[in-house]
Amino acid sequence: MKKLTMFDSTLRDGMQAEGIAFSVEDKLHIAHALDELGIGYIEAGNPGSNPKDLEFFRRIKEQPLKNAVLCAFGSTRRKNIDADEDSNVVSLISADTPAVSIFGKSWDLHVEQVIRTTLEENLNMIHSTVAYMKVQGKHVIFDAEHFFDGYFHNPEYAMETLFAAAKGGADVLCLCDTNGAAYYADVYAITKKVAAQFGGLEIGIHCHNDTGMAVAQSMAAVDAGAAHVQGTYVGFGERCGNANLSTLIANLQLKRGYTCIPEENMQLLTQTARRIADIANIWLPSSMPYVGASAFAHKGGMHIDGVKKVRESFEHIPPETVGNARRYLMSEVSGKATLLKKIQRIDPDVDGSSHIVSRIVEELKQREFDGFQYEAAEQSFELLIRRMTGKDQSFYKLDYFKIIGEQPLGDREYPSSAIVKVRVGDESRVTGAEGDGPVHALDVALRGALEGFYPVLKDMRLTDYKVRVLESSDTTAAKVRVLIESSDGNRSWSTVGVSTDIIEASFMALSDSIEYKLTLEEKN
Repeated sequence: MKKLTMFDSTLRDGMQAEGIAFSVEDKLHIAHALDELGIGYIEAGNPGSNPKDLEFFRRIKEQPLKNAVLCAFGSTRRKNIDADEDSNVVSLISADTPAVSIFGKSWDLHVEQVIRTTLEENLNMIHSTVAYMKVQGKHVIFDAEHFFDGYFHNPEYAMETLFAAAKGGADVLCLCDTNGAAYYADVYAITKKVAAQFGGLEIGIHCHNDTGMAVAQSMAAVDAGAAHVQGTYVGFGERCGNANLSTLIANLQLKRGYTCIPEENMQLLTQTARRIADIANIWLPSSMPYVGASAFAHKGGMHIDGVKKVRESFEHIPPETVGNARRYLMSEVSGKATLLKKIQRIDPDVDGSSHIVSRIVEELKQREFDGFQYEAAEQSFELLIRRMTGKDQSFYKLDYFKIIGEQPLGDREYPSSAIVKVRVGDESRVTGAEGDGPVHALDVALRGALEGFYPVLKDMRLTDYKVRVLESSDTTAAKVRVLIESSDGNRSWSTVGVSTDIIEASFMALSDSIEYKLTLEEKN
């Protein structure tokens, strides 16, 4: 099996995505998650751009990576000065990483109209910067920025930039589709020409997803001879994002026979994706290939029946190969057999003739009629089964909660507060909390009241909150459905609540979320 070098830029290019902001601690956690997975190179930031990246490079020395090579990122020197006189270039040395990623202009439009220098000086900038880094003992990856746009506009000059980097001693020549606009067939054809021209050097590919083809472009480049693949692990990045490495690793290793990460680590793909999404505080799209919650989810009765009989009939790989799990979604179209299987996971003594199955079927239909939706909140449905089969445990009882909302005055940080009284056994506790809105205040107060009894709740937090109005014709009296996703850093689960009162619906989902977490711990 041919080995590919996987190069992750979540901590650099991923940081440029809208809504993404990592603390130094966040970056350290992500770096170690990628290292544990077996990613070859981790591009961790630009030490010349901000003190946070400098602090990261200092801290990572105290807890070094075991497998991955750490890489600092920066540009070629500025025009008309020597490399050792450019503070940004010199700062790359201070990061003390084994590898550096140097980007330089490959599109003559950028050379003449953006950095405003001559084509010849740009070649000198590339050559001298790469050569300076090689003298410093670095493994140098040259990112040919806008390479494909440059090649379309002026192929001779685009190739000259690669020759300049190669002459300077670059170890990798990475072709960048910085605008994400190249067609995958063109990426294949151009990469093939480059690979033939630079047979002794490793050729890389770096694609953005502006046309939705970043994964396809990257795979086309590999087919054409690229052996170094750049992207971000779950695809977020500048504008529409970068090539999704979790998809690429699975595609290239499982479908094309390449080695991207150690074979035994393939089952960590899903866990790593969820961990990074959790740290980034983003929702991992359920439809994401291989690692999404819906990647192996089945809802239609015929699909469920087919996959139970012959897995391959509706699944292209076994979900456990990538650490994911098969899910049979509960809804009115799923069928009684699917429901029975879910019930038997909780109460193995129930059989198809049991009256409890019919009761749960009727309850499910009534609840879906009332607006509940369990296909996206399976954990709430599991709790419903536990309650109806008597397999639930009473972890706490709510006596009351009270929400106080105020119009914020001036710069007041928290406009809402909540008071919650709970009982655990014979002991009661009253807790108050402020929050950025009533649901936030209620969440903080409820968990604050229970953490003294159940310390494991300190690991839990909400990662997503959605509200949908169910009958818009009823205007402000309409029912709302609240869907909450929670995580403890290792696992994620979803719960649902429905009511004409948005606070009550939120509390139902919050309460289910906490109860499910405690149920998990009880089972463990």
